[in-house]
Amino acid sequence: MDAIILQILNGLDKGSAYALIALGLTLIFGTLGVVNFAHGALFMIGAFCAVTLNALLGMSHQVEDPTRTDFLGNPLQVDVPYVQDIFGEALGASIIDWAVPLSILLAIPVMLLIGLVMERGLIRHFYKRPHADQILVTFGLAIVLQEIIKAIYGANPIPTPAPDAFRGSVDFGQWLGFQAGSIIYPVWRLVYFFFSALIIAGVFAFLQFTTFGMVVRAGMADRETVGLLGIDIDRRFTLMFGIAAAVAGLAGVMYTPILSPNYHMGMDFLVLSFVVVVVGGMGSLPGAVLAGFLLGILQSFASMNAVKSLLPGIDQIIIYLVAIAILLLRPRGLMGRKGVMEE
Repeated sequence: MDAIILQILNGLDKGSAYALIALGLTLIFGTLGVVNFAHGALFMIGAFCAVTLNALLGMSHQVEDPTRTDFLGNPLQVDVPYVQDIFGEALGASIIDWAVPLSILLAIPVMLLIGLVMERGLIRHFYKRPHADQILVTFGLAIVLQEIIKAIYGANPIPTPAPDAFRGSVDFGQWLGFQAGSIIYPVWRLVYFFFSALIIAGVFAFLQFTTFGMVVRAGMADRETVGLLGIDIDRRFTLMFGIAAAVAGLAGVMYTPILSPNYHMGMDFLVLSFVVVVVGGMGSLPGAVLAGFLLGILQSFASMNAVKSLLPGIDQIIIYLVAIAILLLRPRGLMGRKGVMEE
């Protein structure tokens, strides 16, 4: 039982990232009808927002420390971050320590701006073009963005640690009444899961309970009718593109302590997230979230040594096998609208 719970936790961890990226992809496809292959790059840019803020907060200058000397008795030169000069030693150190969560404050406006510029500057010109054209242009944009990141930050992964309070592991099994030490799990991965659940709940609440969200949902169902009512649905859909970009960026920010950011991490998640969208149902927000967590858990179980010894490599293809099976039996996906992808 403890092994099963551990794999479920691992699956929820992976599924959280899949679900957040797939949620943004589905928002864009459901509102604009655009297949956005640059969405993984938005996840990557969010991660590098955390890298950037961490580097900025770590900027320092050297001062003499009279309490410490070298072997000749001369005062040592020590690095003092500028943040500590501004806020004091204790508060400054705390701000540096909490760089990743604080990066959310940087990522939200940056990702909103990038999303709005991307939609207004490029995507809008491909609304009525075939999906193949949309895929080609957004995939090309993703390559350009990752090469820009590579040129600025280099090709090597950049470690970005979690705050000290959330490093290490917790005895999760003891919380459930199991024997002490039976289920040890990293604290930050649990934080990421709860953060993802909060973002997903926030997006659904925004769409369900606000006037803006209700208009957007109506536009997703019947864009022409909403437009005939005198509502500028195009502007609302543009804002939804920005919100979808922000969701992907926040997913990337909080994932940095789990996976050190690198320039190709967006592509690594993009393909799997598109599979999640298709399995959940094109345009279905609940389907994207459900499929993200289900496929994450399946991939986690498939990565167990006992399973891989029987079926080598199954952890690499299990998601695609499940996708093939579901689409053969139910082409519109788990929760897709009737008629979508079924003709």
